[in-house]
Amino acid sequence: METKAEKREQWRRKREYILAAAGNVVGLGNVWRFPYLCYKNGGGVFLLPYCFFAVLCGVPLFLLETVIGQYTQEGAITCWTKLCPLAQGTGYSIIIIQLYSRLYSIILAWALLYLIYCFRDPLPWATCNNPWNTDRCVDLTSTNWTAIHSGNLTSGNLTKSSVSEFWERGVLSMSGGIEEVGAVNWELLLCLLACWVACYFCIWKGVRSTGKVVYFTAVFPYVMLAILLVRGLTLPGAWQGVVYYLYPDPSRLADLQVWMEACAQVLFSYGVASGTIITLGSYNKVKNNCYRDCLWLCVLNSCTSFVAGFAVFSALGFMAQKQGIPISMVVDSGPGLAFIAFPQAVAMMPLPQLWAACFFLMLILLGLDTLFAGLETITSSVIDLFPGQMRRPWHREIFLLFFCSVFFIMQIPLTTRGGVYQFELVDYYGANGACLLFVSLVQCVAGGWAFGAERLYDAVEDMTGQRPWALFKLCWCYLTPLISLACFICSFLDNQPLTSNGGYIYPDWAYYLGWAMALSSVAVVPIWAVGKICLTDGTLRQRLLVLWHPVSDPVGPKTHQEHLLNETGMKPLSAPFPDML
Repeated sequence: METKAEKREQWRRKREYILAAAGNVVGLGNVWRFPYLCYKNGGGVFLLPYCFFAVLCGVPLFLLETVIGQYTQEGAITCWTKLCPLAQGTGYSIIIIQLYSRLYSIILAWALLYLIYCFRDPLPWATCNNPWNTDRCVDLTSTNWTAIHSGNLTSGNLTKSSVSEFWERGVLSMSGGIEEVGAVNWELLLCLLACWVACYFCIWKGVRSTGKVVYFTAVFPYVMLAILLVRGLTLPGAWQGVVYYLYPDPSRLADLQVWMEACAQVLFSYGVASGTIITLGSYNKVKNNCYRDCLWLCVLNSCTSFVAGFAVFSALGFMAQKQGIPISMVVDSGPGLAFIAFPQAVAMMPLPQLWAACFFLMLILLGLDTLFAGLETITSSVIDLFPGQMRRPWHREIFLLFFCSVFFIMQIPLTTRGGVYQFELVDYYGANGACLLFVSLVQCVAGGWAFGAERLYDAVEDMTGQRPWALFKLCWCYLTPLISLACFICSFLDNQPLTSNGGYIYPDWAYYLGWAMALSSVAVVPIWAVGKICLTDGTLRQRLLVLWHPVSDPVGPKTHQEHLLNETGMKPLSAPFPDML
């Protein structure tokens, strides 16, 4: 008889799942990547390829993964044993991607260090009177900003803004390259430790602790975003920034790179192919209306990205007007936007400490939600693989403590002078869009063809009482896998070697290491499939039939019986689906 310790957890309240899922999909990319991509790739016309991929890839994959998690009541690895055992390597591929993605905790450490410095007056990145500044430094009171941004020579040396020097020399203490590791930045190391401790206590009790934490971590970033949006739009020059953000350039639609970046942004922004959606959905009650939830969460995610662009570009427009330079000279993406451009903008506002603190607190909470959702994906996958051992009292907590400690130690090199180069390498190759496209392709084939799109429709109807639109079946079987395959091939054909913003060229061994990381998550899928075929009894045709088709009851007999007893008081007469074998 199953003991209480062996039962799988569930969300106590529906809103806990909604907040956790919203916090997972609304992350740093909504703030520091989407607005820049929109500006760079044709302004308002970029919304066309973005919406195209959102409708044909993002939303169908989001629904597919939520249905898989909720219906099987399993994590990112074991769910495939009940759908398509041949595709179980997909789960391990997802875990590899998640392991690479754990390095994003260093971003939280950077943001936390900035937040601590926000309580100084003046802000340390606004002046050149700091130990890390050089004689090339120019503070925010300079009137020659065109020379600074264009890199003109001043007294024989290239000028540097005080904001750039604070980022490169004060926070990162950047060395000359990845081969020059250098000393540890102890302030950054302590911030990294604080982030891992916070992440551990967010999920150490499973959904019992996560369900409480998300009330703050998922809601408060929206409060901060609203404050920054109102403040940004009331600044002089704000509407100049908004025009640059959305000014349409239809000619950009003929550029294949624009469509590739739109597809990658949808995959990253929606959080698909990373296992987190499957994991969070698996904690739902079987009768939860996941169909309605998915549609609203996808709309929320895209709207947040769009609105965040107004907050970002209104501040950049203000800074451009203040300095008397074109906005193209101040706009940036990723860490460049979060840690150079935006801090420079808020430093020019009245009450700069307040607006800087709001911005970095928002970044920390946005990143924390995504970080602990990914950590929960890894933890729940291990627990589902070994339920008898891992669901006993304190076993989860001990495993999670061990995991967090190991990864904290592994990330200490990221706090060294060469750490930012290591971060860029893993970020570019380890968790790139091509890997997510491959996982998306395999998931669609396994869900839409092996398990069957009609069965998925039956599963949604069984859980929610309604059948999805016919477009989803078309996407699961044809459109989404074809788009994923085409973009996967194009991503390799159009691949550019990684270079640092300062023009630094990585050594050859770094590129080899990067490609090894990129292929590791892709190669595990066919390797696992071949291994399963070799270890299964019977002829090759019999092996493929056994491994391709799902089990007769994807939910599992015990789970399905408990569900019917709880909902109707009746025991099932037979399995919900006939055996296909």
